[in-house]
Amino acid sequence: MIRHSSAPRSLLLAGAFLSAFTLGAAAQQPAAPPAAGAPPAAAPELPPGSPLIGRPAGNEAAAKLAPNAPPPIPAAPDKLPTAKLKVPAGFNIEVYAAGMANARSLAVGDKGTVFVGSRLVDKVYAIVNKDGKREVKVLASGLYRPNGLAFKDGTLYIAELSKVSKIDKVEDVIDNPPKPTLIYDKLPKDEAHGWKFIGIGPDNKLYVPVGQPGNNLLHSDDHGQIRRMNLDGSDAEVIARGVRQTVGFDWHPATKQLYFTDNGRDWMSEDVPEDELNRITKVGEHFGAPYCLQGNIVDPEFGWGKSCSEFTAPVGLLGPHSAALGMRFYTGNMFPKAYKNVAIIARHGSWNRTKKVGGDVVIVKLNKDGSMKSMEPFLTGFLEDNKYIGRPVDVLPMKDGSLLVSDDWNGAVYRITYGKQKVAEK
Repeated sequence: MIRHSSAPRSLLLAGAFLSAFTLGAAAQQPAAPPAAGAPPAAAPELPPGSPLIGRPAGNEAAAKLAPNAPPPIPAAPDKLPTAKLKVPAGFNIEVYAAGMANARSLAVGDKGTVFVGSRLVDKVYAIVNKDGKREVKVLASGLYRPNGLAFKDGTLYIAELSKVSKIDKVEDVIDNPPKPTLIYDKLPKDEAHGWKFIGIGPDNKLYVPVGQPGNNLLHSDDHGQIRRMNLDGSDAEVIARGVRQTVGFDWHPATKQLYFTDNGRDWMSEDVPEDELNRITKVGEHFGAPYCLQGNIVDPEFGWGKSCSEFTAPVGLLGPHSAALGMRFYTGNMFPKAYKNVAIIARHGSWNRTKKVGGDVVIVKLNKDGSMKSMEPFLTGFLEDNKYIGRPVDVLPMKDGSLLVSDDWNGAVYRITYGKQKVAEK
């Protein structure tokens, strides 16, 4: 039997959830047309970092485009779109846990606890298994955009907008967790692209990206990069630049090279640039943003005097405005051999496009030289009649070989398995 218990839904939570879209949907609808004979009203000034900065003026199609604000509370388990989701033949999908507002990045502990971050609310959740039952607990609250999570040797690392904290021996204190201990607070406080995805590499260091503080702009040396540091927050260094916004990365199981997704700029066109899959082969590489897009397009605003040959090209392209986010290499043994060491990528789905793309999970196979060989659909069905009924954010292979997928639209985590489906009680 699987039990799904909802986190508390206070008015404060809902208010924080909605106010997070101040830069986005709340102020993004075009103004009503002026009365006949009246002079046109001046366009309202957009806040710094607004995703609407750069939207073509006077373009009717573009005026209809704006980020999609998700529902303010998580969907009830019986309202989740599981029946509409599709996986390849032989695979099965089920609800792993529900009731987690804005469920985002995933991490798993040594004892099987699944930790879930959030971007628009103040909570980190823990999905625990006890006596054959699955339950959602609030591990930490009062945080600010605690999107990024990583786990190592009993410690959970939490990345908020401008800092990283940790909880030691976290699986031993689930029922009475302490306040997270600060280890690093030298991250910018920009709201635009301020949420973090973090990970711990084969070198036992913590990797933390810093996105560009807006759609497409020249920025300070503290932005558009990936940093790494010791697990106590010391000796931070920049290892890559020209990174617009990555919300997912992992290390190749064989080469140990870091691969990361990177979201392309908006408002250039509906079809370019595409999101990127990049690979770091040495410290100090520059991946182009904001000068070069998708490895072969010089940015029309900032690319003057630049050539894409000056920068490291992506190993593959992931679709225009598809919002490629979480990615992991699959190293388990449950799925067929064809899935061994492939990259599994969650595409959150576009908003900066009339006909939406993404809203799915894809499989990326690589060539021997590490470049992208192919991209294939794996989990689909979140996009229906050009509207979202769910939005995948992160993927997480489990020790038994199954795969978890988070959905921040519905506040849920799904589990994908391969083989004869087991019927679970509800």
